Amino acid sequence: MKYWIQAVIFVLLVMANGITRAQADNVAAASDLKFAIEHIAVNFQKTHSYTIKLIFGSSGLLTQQAINGAPFGMLMSADEQMIHQLYKAGKTEDAGQLYAIGRIVLIQKKESPFRISADKENLTKAIERAKKIAIANPEHAPYGRAGKEYLQSLGLWEMAEPKLVYGENISQATTYVLTGAADFGISALSLASAPQLKPLSNFALIPEELHRPMRQKMVLLKGATPGVKTFYTYLQEPAARQVMSSYGFVLP
Repeated sequence: MKYWIQAVIFVLLVMANGITRAQADNVAAASDLKFAIEHIAVNFQKTHSYTIKLIFGSSGLLTQQAINGAPFGMLMSADEQMIHQLYKAGKTEDAGQLYAIGRIVLIQKKESPFRISADKENLTKAIERAKKIAIANPEHAPYGRAGKEYLQSLGLWEMAEPKLVYGENISQATTYVLTGAADFGISALSLASAPQLKPLSNFALIPEELHRPMRQKMVLLKGATPGVKTFYTYLQEPAARQVMSSYGFVLP
């Protein structure tokens, strides 16, 4: 029961943080950053007078919102190409900064009757056994795209596709697994390894050579407030980078 309650709380947190708020120091962040960037923001606010408001979602949807004039001062994307789109659209201060390389994992509930692993033989059996498999929507979520590439590289995409349930972002896909709506799924290492979720799940790291690199980039948008600009600089300092590393991100 405790695990179920924690998972439901996680769903509510994802939903609450997905609402765009018209605040001055808004930072839009890809959903894989949820726990890492919240951790960093808490540390930042201990030593700075600014209050950072975090808005989470898929990189593709956040990018489209920024292009359409959403009140973000900064965007942290899970895909550097999204930042390039914003730059080409004339919405940014510059071309942005690579801040991390993400990793993807297979994830299942801790009490699952079988143990997942990323090799083809085990995954084939898991797909056969599963009724539902969670993945972020590859159309606008970079972690979903990487998950699709992984399944394709093993020749298992067509086998898995009829059983897939799509989350709007990687947090939602992960929630499907933790609440039992899916038997297993593809998540971000930064979520699965976080202290908030690690007790709830088993996960297996997916070899990075089986999908394109998850090169994650951030950028200041035109009109960014002093608070957002200060936070942007803080994210490039050793203290923030150490937190990112502790959540499984590879640092550039």
